[in-house]
This record gives sequence, C-alpha cells and structure tokens, in this order.
Amino acid sequence: MVTKNGFRVWDEELEKELFTPEEIAANNVMVAILCELIKARNERGLSNKKLAKLCGVKKSVITRIERGNKSPRIDTVLKVLVPLGKTLAVIPLVE
Repeated sequence: MVTKNGFRVWDEELEKELFTPEEIAANNVMVAILCELIKARNERGLSNKKLAKLCGVKKSVITRIERGNKSPRIDTVLKVLVPLGKTLAVIPLVE
C-alpha cells in the first residue's frame, strides 16, 4: 500500500504490473465518461431521479453508474447523455 499524507493513493507502478496498457486505457476512458456525465448532471441541477425520468432508465441504474458500481452498456450511456445535451464521439487516443 502506498500512502501520501496519511491517505492511500493509487500506485501507478503496481497498476502496470496488474493490468495491461489496454485495460488501463479502457478504464481511463470510462472514468472520463462518468466524470463528464456527473459534471453535466450537476451543471443542469438535475437529481438522479429527475435524470432517470428524462432518459427512461431507473434511478438505481444512474446511481450505480455514477458510483462506478456498474459498467453501463453503451446504449444506456447514450440514453443518459441525451437529456444532458451530450453525446459520445470516437476520436483517436493521444499517445
């Protein structure tokens, strides 16, 4: 375990031992999508319940997605992003 100022922090060297570069890249993309989703929902002042109603998915699905407890299907992500005025774009990764 690595600590900094008394807090556990992510050990990038251990990460490289446990995961492939492709797994790390995929995880980073998912984190970026979820962060953008949460940011957009907060900027619009929407609760999870209101967003769920607007996009037609259950509130519990929104909650699990935002907590990172569930890897959402792409169609679910698209449904959630529409009322937030967002979409996904496929662009080359910067290396």
